[in-house]
Amino acid sequence: MHIVTAGLNHKTAPIQIREGLAISNGDLSDALASLKTLPAVEETMLLSTCNRVELYAVAKDVDAAIKELRQFLMQRNPASAPEQLTQHLYFLSDDDAVRHLFRVASSLDSMVMGEPQILGQFKDAMEAAVSQGCTGVVLNKVLKKAISVAKRVRTDTPIGEQAVSVSYAAVELAKKFFQNLADHSVMLVGAGEMGELAGRHLVNHGVTRVMVTTRNFQRAVAFAKQFKGTPIPFETFKQEMLGADIVICSTGSPHAIITTQDMLKVVRARQNRPLCIIDIAVPRDVEDDVRDIDGVYLFNIDDLQQIVAVNMEERQKAAMTAEIIVQEEVVTMMAWMKTLETVPTIIALKKRGEEIRQGELEKVLARLPGLSGPEREIVEGLASSIVNKLLHRPLVTLKEEAANANGTMYVDATRRLFSLDEDSTTDR
Repeated sequence: MHIVTAGLNHKTAPIQIREGLAISNGDLSDALASLKTLPAVEETMLLSTCNRVELYAVAKDVDAAIKELRQFLMQRNPASAPEQLTQHLYFLSDDDAVRHLFRVASSLDSMVMGEPQILGQFKDAMEAAVSQGCTGVVLNKVLKKAISVAKRVRTDTPIGEQAVSVSYAAVELAKKFFQNLADHSVMLVGAGEMGELAGRHLVNHGVTRVMVTTRNFQRAVAFAKQFKGTPIPFETFKQEMLGADIVICSTGSPHAIITTQDMLKVVRARQNRPLCIIDIAVPRDVEDDVRDIDGVYLFNIDDLQQIVAVNMEERQKAAMTAEIIVQEEVVTMMAWMKTLETVPTIIALKKRGEEIRQGELEKVLARLPGLSGPEREIVEGLASSIVNKLLHRPLVTLKEEAANANGTMYVDATRRLFSLDEDSTTDR
């Protein structure tokens, strides 16, 4: 049996091509049903995210499976010419396919290395394939191992610990000042995308009190609903900063909307309670001199980018350890895959031994009709003992050599020596 991978991702195809192949949750059942009909594909799973569309399959004939998987992908995207789509596709088999699958689940192949979403998407894709009967013993084993590898990578390396997006870096900064975010309030000034993402991250990390303000109050109302927060009129947000511990600014203003004088008034009214301001707007929303005010901690997007750059370096270091883990697990998995090659031969050898035992026993017992019950048991026991002892060493050797480079040679030799590919009835 062979593991085969076919597909494309953010490294090999632009978004226009990925969009053409993307499979929604509503179409997933039909796509899996179509994959099940492919003659060369015995087991399969389909993973479709914004950054990749990949097919995983178990097959006896790698070339035949790749041909059918390529055709399947072509049919899913008739808008693209075959030659245009083909240049973006990749096809992997055996240890390369297993390694790729493990790296995908572990987020080593993600656009943002170490991001946690891919493992959840991977699990969902597996559940969908299992529920439709698309997987079997082999693929289930490989997919479960991929999930195990991903968890080991997260446990044994810090690959997911450092913030590698500006919005998440803002949260990491806030956590340095206020360890328990649930006890502190946040004000979002502006409705920029990074501000929204930072707000979501803060809520996910325990913040329960959120204030939102924009120049358009109705938009502030709608924006606040996402966080179960409180909309604040833009004209009064500086006064409301008295009740905030963290302020995230992301407006589109061409000039600073929070001046040093503004903050001096706020600080006096706050009685020097610390205030963390994270300005991710470009141009900046907060005058730079604000950072010189006691009790105010100001960070702009350059500060956050520096944090992200350092953290990316740390993730790259963690990835080196993660790759070693993946390779170890690939070796283990491929050793198990090799043992599968011996299973049919072991079964056939045992069957041949039983056929010979039964055939010869029938001949002997027919010539000795007067045997008593105990005597008959002795003869049957003798026949079983001889067959078992003759087959013991070949069976043990097959199992021992299964994962080695010479495993196939032992399988072939056993099948020839015991004529396992011939009709057993000719021996009688």
